[in-house]
Amino acid sequence: MFGFLVKRLGLALLVAITVSVVAFGLLRASGDIAVAVAGEGATPADIATVRRQFGFDRPLPVQYLDWAAKALSGDLGRSVYFHVPVLELIAERLPVTLALGGLALAFAILLSIPLGVIAALRPNSLLDRACLWIAVFGQAMPSFWFALMLILVFGVWWRLLPISGTGSVAHYIMPAIALGYYAAPAIMRLTRAGMVEVLDSDYIRTARAKGLRTGKVLFKHALRNAVIPVVALAAVQFGFMLSGSIVIESVFAMPGVGELAWISLQRSDYTVVQGIVLMLSVIYIFLALLADLFNAWLDPRIRVA
Repeated sequence: MFGFLVKRLGLALLVAITVSVVAFGLLRASGDIAVAVAGEGATPADIATVRRQFGFDRPLPVQYLDWAAKALSGDLGRSVYFHVPVLELIAERLPVTLALGGLALAFAILLSIPLGVIAALRPNSLLDRACLWIAVFGQAMPSFWFALMLILVFGVWWRLLPISGTGSVAHYIMPAIALGYYAAPAIMRLTRAGMVEVLDSDYIRTARAKGLRTGKVLFKHALRNAVIPVVALAAVQFGFMLSGSIVIESVFAMPGVGELAWISLQRSDYTVVQGIVLMLSVIYIFLALLADLFNAWLDPRIRVA
């Protein structure tokens, strides 16, 4: 297990370095950042001053190494628009995004895994087709449109839930459903495929022949093995939710990292955008690492693969 952990840590480190290089390079490739920071109507002298002030006149490798060294120490730079450290901005808004992503993932899992198990018990039946229809509908429906429909029905017509802000748990219900429903179909299909394969295996037939209860066969033996790839997918989906929450946070006016990224892009505050990309990428890599370790704990064969 220790060797498996070392390999995964090394891979995670390489991915983190690659992501930091890509994030740094993409922002520079989008155009002259000094011109964007200086704003409209800036004179060449103003642009030159901005370029010197932020170090944009130095070679790109030097800029990257300086930024990466500061990032390792927790210094992600200073926001041009908000005039505060980037890390402070992200830390203030990150709990909202994490809470939204966690609730959305919980909703997706609670919806998709039971549907996947039900569909696997009666493959190619009317019930199976109904579950697959739910999955296809969720995958094809734009999350922002679904969010607006939730606001219209539960917020405007029935007035059951608040439509903006983060004052209570009720404020997170509609955003979590809108964000989680998009991820549910992939988890449901993978659960169904895994359960269909596992239920047709020899050890499940043996367990049934021994007279074990159906519930014990399904949840202790079949689902334990079928859920292994679902764990990795759930971690990936959670990372997607964090990075893709910009739309949902904007629709529901939630002061999270997604809304901060949108505001920063509008204001050409690329220092903040760069910090957000790096922070969310590190969280995503950490979640993928945890998923690999959890899968290795569930299935010891993975450790020697």
